[in-house]
Amino acid sequence: MEQEIAEFLHYIRVERGLALNTIQSYQRDLKQYQLYVKQVEQVESLASIERQHVLQFLYYLKDQGKAETTVARMMAAVRAFHQFALRERLAERDPSAHVELPKASKRLPKVLSLAEVEALLEAPHGGDAFSIRNRALLEALYATGMRVTELLSLTLSDTHLTMGFVRCIGKGNKERIIPLGRKATAAIEHYVKASRPVLMKKQRHEILFVNHHGKPLSRQGFWKVLKQLAAQARIEKELTPHTLRHSFATHLLENGADLRAVQEMLGHADISTTQIYTHVTKVRMRDVYAQYHPRA
Repeated sequence: MEQEIAEFLHYIRVERGLALNTIQSYQRDLKQYQLYVKQVEQVESLASIERQHVLQFLYYLKDQGKAETTVARMMAAVRAFHQFALRERLAERDPSAHVELPKASKRLPKVLSLAEVEALLEAPHGGDAFSIRNRALLEALYATGMRVTELLSLTLSDTHLTMGFVRCIGKGNKERIIPLGRKATAAIEHYVKASRPVLMKKQRHEILFVNHHGKPLSRQGFWKVLKQLAAQARIEKELTPHTLRHSFATHLLENGADLRAVQEMLGHADISTTQIYTHVTKVRMRDVYAQYHPRA
C-alpha cells in the first residue's frame, strides 16, 4: 500500500493544494491504517482489503479510546484514500463505500471575552524587540481571524499598511483580502520599523514575523509565546492558537456583522462551518441574561 498512499499524498499536495499540516495529518492516519491491516488483519495489498477490514479498523480505534473527533478524522482519511484509489484505477472497488463513518459531535469553540482579549493584547507592554513583535502578532491575529499558519506565512509584500489590509493565502491556495484595524496596523508598522530589523540580524527574507535568530517564526514558537502571554494576562481558560480566531468571529457576529462577510474573512469554503459561531453567540446571550436579568 505504500506506493498507493504516496500517490494519494502527492495528489492532495499538488492537485488539491492542501496545507502541509493537513497533508501530514493524512500521512499519519494512513500510516496507522496501513500498519493495522498488515499486522492485525494480515493483509498485504490494497486489492485484498475488504469491507470487514475497514470496519475492524473502526472498532479498533474505538477500543483504543480515541476521541470521537480523532476517529472521525482518521476514518475520513481512509475513505478519501480508497475513493482516490478507485477513481485512479489503483483498485477495483472501494471497501469503505458502505461503512458508515462516525460523525464527530460539534463542540462549541472556546472564546475569550472582550476583557480577556484586552488583557492578552496588553500583556506584551515592554519596549523591547520581542514585546513589540508579540504585540503585533496578537493584534494581527485578533484583527484578521487568520489561522496561525496563514499569519506566520505572511510576507512584507502581503501587508499593505497604508491601505489597511493583508493579503492571505489560505487552504487550497485560495487568496483572500482581510481588513486590518487601526490598532493592528499601528502595531505591525511599529514592529516593522523598530523590532524586525533588530531581530533579523544578517538574515535576508520576506517573511513578516521572525524569531530571535531572524528566521521565520514557527507554530511551536508562536504557541510558546501565546502560553507565556496568557499566563501574564492571568487568563485561566484553556487557550490555543485558534482561540483568537474563534474570538474574532464571535465578537464580530455579536456586534451585528453579516455572516457571509465573516465567512469570507475566515476563508471558510462552506457557510455551515461559519454558522457554528452563531450558536456560540446564542449560548453567550443566555449566560448574560441569566447573570444580569433580575428575574432570570
